Amino acid sequence: MAAPQNPYDAVLHAARDVAKLGCALDAEMLGTALLGSVYAIATTDRATAVRDFVSQFLATTTRRRTASATTIREVFAALVPDAEGAAEVRRGAQAPEWVAQLGRVRPTGCYAYGDVYGDQTSYLVTFAYDDPGDGGLDHAVVALVDHNIGITKDVFVGAPAERILGQVREMCAGDELTWFREEDPGRLRAEVGRHLEVTDDISDLPQDGNLATDRALATARLALLPKATVPPLPEPPELSGPDRERLLRDFLASPEAQRFGLDTISADDELASLHFCLSLLLDHAASLPDTDPLRWSPAVAGLFLLDWVHRRAVLDMDDAAMLPRVTRAWSAYAMRKKGLPEAATEQTDTVVEEMIPEFARLYATGEKRSPATAAVAQLISEGVDPNDPDAIDAWIETNRHRLTDDS
Repeated sequence: MAAPQNPYDAVLHAARDVAKLGCALDAEMLGTALLGSVYAIATTDRATAVRDFVSQFLATTTRRRTASATTIREVFAALVPDAEGAAEVRRGAQAPEWVAQLGRVRPTGCYAYGDVYGDQTSYLVTFAYDDPGDGGLDHAVVALVDHNIGITKDVFVGAPAERILGQVREMCAGDELTWFREEDPGRLRAEVGRHLEVTDDISDLPQDGNLATDRALATARLALLPKATVPPLPEPPELSGPDRERLLRDFLASPEAQRFGLDTISADDELASLHFCLSLLLDHAASLPDTDPLRWSPAVAGLFLLDWVHRRAVLDMDDAAMLPRVTRAWSAYAMRKKGLPEAATEQTDTVVEEMIPEFARLYATGEKRSPATAAVAQLISEGVDPNDPDAIDAWIETNRHRLTDDS
């Protein structure tokens, strides 16, 4: 057989056995995997890229009359019903009986579960076909929202639904650091949808999971849920200057600050490092999608100690010595203020303590410094105040030959 001449012929070739499948769910899983290739290679607005591809596919294949061609056209129309031409797709004469069940499902349960830290929330919806014989097994859509990066990080469609739901219930029941609840269908649809819009535009998709392959089917299923009638989950307001001061005063008067000896610091240089380190903690929180500085976890601690602080801050030796100590105290304080179980506090403190050698190594090597941070560090190392424009101009004039040679 000759090689496909265009992407539409390539899809027809990949779907050549679609009419031989046993049920609608199998065909929808094949269809969503094929559209996943389009989603994965798009660079921006991937949802639009998939919709445009389906529109062009339907227009290009309108005269194809084979059973596989007419069937995959119906599958794509069911998966992407807002594509141009989808509403006009008609059942082919050779189509299998199960084609009538494409997209003919109803939601049977909506749930949410996640970690007590608030790093991630997974949303799970179970679905059943109107006719399970031709439609297929009850199945579940699971969407993972990552609150640290603000995206829907993964979606997954699997069957049977009861097995998947049972595994999730068992996992959460056996782990005090996780929770499980029934969820409002509209809120679930809204939360997954708004985070998925962000995912659609990021430059590099998460590599693990089924995000690309299962997205078309997952979004088609979630679109069957009602739109939200309850308020969205509240987002914490950004801290004002006075709010920051109140929070820091409360922390410094806390038993956690006392435990790590932060309440007795009196030397000017140590006090300066203490308050600088605290300002870094709050600034880091403000840079996250969830800006609550008390939402702390091993993952957030890792983002802070092993990445953000090296890219965004210039630490002297006193700061570098102080920061792990402040971070451990803040971890315990934040966990107590959030009312998390003792196991969460212990786990986080253990993880932070294990990060300290790597933090020290990154500080010593400077390998994660951004160009701007590296430039400021160079100025400070040469005795130039980075807040003094005249001093910076004088340094540039003195070192003009070095800058020219480097370029």
